[in-house]
Amino acid sequence: MQKDLKSFEQSLGISFHDPKLLRQAFTHRSYLNEHRGEVDAHNERLEFLGDAVLELVSTHFLFEKFPDHNEGDLTAYRAALVNAVTCAEVATTLGMNDYLLLSKGESKDNGRARGILLANAFEALIGAIYLDQGLEGASAFISKHLFPKIDEIVTHRLWRDSKSALQEKVQEQEGATPYYAVIRESGPDHDKEFVVGVYAKDRLLAQGTGKSKQEAEQAAAQAALDLKGW
Repeated sequence: MQKDLKSFEQSLGISFHDPKLLRQAFTHRSYLNEHRGEVDAHNERLEFLGDAVLELVSTHFLFEKFPDHNEGDLTAYRAALVNAVTCAEVATTLGMNDYLLLSKGESKDNGRARGILLANAFEALIGAIYLDQGLEGASAFISKHLFPKIDEIVTHRLWRDSKSALQEKVQEQEGATPYYAVIRESGPDHDKEFVVGVYAKDRLLAQGTGKSKQEAEQAAAQAALDLKGW
């Protein structure tokens, strides 16, 4: 059963001047389609705004935190810090899953699909806080809940490109260059899912899944790195 958003406000320590913004941040397009008249808008516009605020605030944070790191490193750190996986992890920690307003169909999705919904809602929440509390309020929220992730990202090199890292290791360890091939694909054209295998010397190292071939290749590379302990 849908929880009262007032309890979520209290858990954040934020009191919205316009509670409708908070509700909108949690409202998926599919819910709006099934509940005409009950809610005014879905969260995609807030997500668009929140994404821009998140990038600006994160860029400033990384610029200040790593004064001796070059633009390439900072870009990689930011990509890892604000990607869907990290945002979904923070959203889960905040308990946002309990407040999502979804259609009956979307409510059944779990795993990666639910992670994307949570990441989108997290960005929409940032957009809502920005509109309601200003840049200072949004910055405080992002700083408190997202920025603590950066030390783990840098320490464990979670920012690196998985395909490049795997190629380096396979060439070093086996004297070969890894290559990728689609094992299978499923779903309609607008919502494809790809399963890709990464191989070395015609031996399957690992598989990865994604909504694009590139995403599946990255997932396969990361899976191979994990399996090999690299």
